[in-house]
Amino acid sequence: MESIARGFPPDCRRAGFSLEVTEMSPSDTLMATSRPARPVAPENSTLPSANSPNFMSASPTASTRQISSPTPDSTNGSHQAHLTTDELARELENVASSSPSYVESLYQEYVKSPEKVDVAWREYFRQIAEVARQAPHQEAQFFRPPTMGDSNVVSPVELEAAILQERVDRLIRNYRAMGHYAAIIDPLGQPREPVPELDPSSCDFSPSDLDRQFSTVSSSGPNVRTLREILQWLRNTYCRSIGAQFMHIDNVKVREWLQDRMESSENRISLTADQQKRILKRLSDAVVFEDFILRKFQGAKSFSLEGGETLIPLLELAINKSASQGVEEIILGMAHRGRLNVLASIMGKPARAIFREFADLDPQMHLGRGDVKYHLGYSNDYTTADGKKVHLSLCFNPSHLEFVNTVALGRVRAKQDRRQDVERRKSMALLIHGDAAFAGEGITQEMLNLSELESTRTGGTVHVIVNNQIGFTTPPHQGRSTAYATDVAKMLQIPIFHVNGEDPEAVAQVVELAMDFRCEFQRDVVIDMYCYRLRGHNEQDEPRFTNPGMYKAIDRRQPMRVTYSNHLTKLGGVTQQEADELVSQHKSQLESEYQVATASDYQHRWEQPNQLWKTYRGGNEDIAHDVPTGVPVDRLKQLLEIQTHLPDGFKPHPKIQNILDQRRAISRGEKPVDWGAAEILAYASLLTEKHPVRLHGQDCERGTFAHRHAVVHDIETGAKYVPLQHLTVEQARFQVYNSALSETGVLGFDYGFSLDCPDGLTIWEAQFGDFVNVAQVIIDQFITSAEDKWNRYSGLTMLLPHGFEGAGPEHSSARLERFLEACAEDNIQVCYPTTAAQMFHMLRRQVLRHWRKPLVVMTPKYYLRSPQVTATLDDLANGSFQRIYPDVLTTRPDSAVQRILMCTGKIYHELAQRRQELGRSEVAIIRVEQLYPLPTAELQQQLSRYAPNTPVTWVQEEPENMGAWRFILAQWGLNVLSQHQLRCVSRPASASPATGSKKSHEIEQERVLSEAFGQ
Repeated sequence: MESIARGFPPDCRRAGFSLEVTEMSPSDTLMATSRPARPVAPENSTLPSANSPNFMSASPTASTRQISSPTPDSTNGSHQAHLTTDELARELENVASSSPSYVESLYQEYVKSPEKVDVAWREYFRQIAEVARQAPHQEAQFFRPPTMGDSNVVSPVELEAAILQERVDRLIRNYRAMGHYAAIIDPLGQPREPVPELDPSSCDFSPSDLDRQFSTVSSSGPNVRTLREILQWLRNTYCRSIGAQFMHIDNVKVREWLQDRMESSENRISLTADQQKRILKRLSDAVVFEDFILRKFQGAKSFSLEGGETLIPLLELAINKSASQGVEEIILGMAHRGRLNVLASIMGKPARAIFREFADLDPQMHLGRGDVKYHLGYSNDYTTADGKKVHLSLCFNPSHLEFVNTVALGRVRAKQDRRQDVERRKSMALLIHGDAAFAGEGITQEMLNLSELESTRTGGTVHVIVNNQIGFTTPPHQGRSTAYATDVAKMLQIPIFHVNGEDPEAVAQVVELAMDFRCEFQRDVVIDMYCYRLRGHNEQDEPRFTNPGMYKAIDRRQPMRVTYSNHLTKLGGVTQQEADELVSQHKSQLESEYQVATASDYQHRWEQPNQLWKTYRGGNEDIAHDVPTGVPVDRLKQLLEIQTHLPDGFKPHPKIQNILDQRRAISRGEKPVDWGAAEILAYASLLTEKHPVRLHGQDCERGTFAHRHAVVHDIETGAKYVPLQHLTVEQARFQVYNSALSETGVLGFDYGFSLDCPDGLTIWEAQFGDFVNVAQVIIDQFITSAEDKWNRYSGLTMLLPHGFEGAGPEHSSARLERFLEACAEDNIQVCYPTTAAQMFHMLRRQVLRHWRKPLVVMTPKYYLRSPQVTATLDDLANGSFQRIYPDVLTTRPDSAVQRILMCTGKIYHELAQRRQELGRSEVAIIRVEQLYPLPTAELQQQLSRYAPNTPVTWVQEEPENMGAWRFILAQWGLNVLSQHQLRCVSRPASASPATGSKKSHEIEQERVLSEAFGQ
């Protein structure tokens, strides 16, 4: 048999090349009773030291690294089997002298991975290195190329061998890069376009080359294979039921890790009979559940998993594997397709509870609350096959499909932080996506972008796409511009595995590989499971109206459970009777659950929050008793003073040093407390009281308007110092991060974080309040409605810079009106504080009260540094948050008041200044600091000071159709508490929040102020 060192004929280009290599269909692969075992790793070898001579004249390219030792008459990899030691040495010397560049490449491989080089070459290189160490100035002769006269030349044999090996290397690379395009991943068998690069003729091979030997030393398995064997090995690995995308990964070590794992096993796992039977049981459970729902609740929507039932064994395999890797908690997120099956089959939710929801026998219980059954979540402890406990939490989710993803990630991060799991290995997110949504919704890109950021990293998420190859009625070619639904995930350095969902054992291989990758590299990984949707978008939909061709193919399919059962029966791993018993047992169990669910004495329980929340409450604010929020003056001084100290040699920017000096002066009582200092003191006091604080948002380390400076930078080294992390040894955790330029994804993440951090202050800050518009789905579907729909509480705080200062329509309004429109049942808090003391007490109240509601704060911009908002240390020590601020003018009796102005936020300071300028002491100004829950009792108390029928004017700088006016009008009508006529002064109703002209803004603002005083 010819060796690659002997060379091929010079002209290897032939036309009409056709190579017959059998490709196995998914059903064929199921029939395979034997699979290649993973080869035993070669013996270890010591690498040369750093002082070893550099034998290489040039670094080999990626293709020339594939070269192995050439040995004639070798058929089994034991090249020295029939040679004596001396004969072998002479053989190696001959090859080295005739093909130096070949040996150089081989040596480069030896230096990198000795175990991948044949043992004879290893010993040869070791001896040469030893000689070189003993005589460092002596050149190794065998690396000198043959000479002709005075010129270096390459022998024809060497050149021919290198050319042929390069072609093989190119073919191998083509399969690694493009084999997934030829993989049989679609259970419907829709034809795929041919991939010319995978045809050996594309690399200039002919059929006569099939039995020539080539090196595969850099791959797992034999170091030498024939071209025929190489092609079969590559197609088995990359073109059967698994298509792997990983060549976009830049890190060579990661790629080689994946190559080794896939190529050493030809991408196939060897399952025991028990494991195969377990897969069959989970498939049977999934199929029986869907069939039972369909029969018992005809016409009801369930968004069944039929056609994709392999998801259930996939999830079980992933959970079991993660538990073996040390994961103790898994947060799952998924949309509605298959959710009920996951709840019953994986989460352990009693089937009787699901059936009761279908029967809808408790209408009075759910009046005005709750959600449809396929949006509900559940938590439970899961026991793996080997007895390990894993806590599972399936997040509640609206129909906005992918938007739950970052919520789930935030929950994982909170759990990791709570556990002090700095390695991020004990909690994990497992997200289940739909193909159309994964490709179509922009939140997917935001989610992926968060995966490796310091503020949002969770140690790797497992993404599972249930690829039905359709979105409602939309086929892939109308729903995306990419070959795969997963192509957006190529933005990350992670593998994407496409797998045929009708080959459960290929799915098992992918799960094993994906979970090991996540554990090894702590990065995300994507499993794209191709399947189909047996019925329409829901059970009432007829898919054949719009997709007749696809459903003709679906109608011809046997159920997956039947296919796999037949496969195991033929292998002898299970009898037909055993397979049938799995079905009948589960049917009987579900029937028993159904009888319990429909019984009149069934006790349904509204799910309560977990133990972490047992001391916290939702409901109406009247149960939320106010708590002391003041901090002693001496303690405030100490906390502020500590934060002005920097490490020795640390050099902040001169302006930052000035701010630190001012804060030191505040701590000594020499200056009033400005907004930034009050905010920092709120955080510091909570931290030292053991309440963690997390502050996250665009530019929030400094603060968009340069008032916070929670992180100080050394202007010479760039080093960072966070004073709030150095208050006391036993303080709680303080985190402050500049976020990605994302509102939806980051707000979803922080909302999720707040769900598992009830004892802390979790803050998301918008760069400008207007930008919160982008995150409207998170606000509407989670923040404002989660308690009503799912009985889930959150203490998330949103800081939204707001105020009309002539900065234009996109930098003026945080859309206060939109939050107020969503207010009902005391679901959120909406505040617009006007002083630094109010900010201090409001933030502390948010944590110290055990009433947990999201807090929406309209924060100032210009007034952050205005003396009009400052406070004293006594205000922080002795005061509390005031829902309504009474009029502060005490120079006239209340009976002299002829006009009452009522407002909220920034415009108060302008009204107060204008009143002083005009000398209008007969005008009272009342500030509403908490707009929701609206403090009606406090307002009535303040208005009772004045004569009945004194007119009340609501003043706002927002247009009439925005701001708080229409909310106030809806609450009070045109007569405030039936005693005072109510009118409004504002900008005229407008389609846009503000003018883009600074001078126009000033004219409009002047009109508002003048009209407020009747000018």
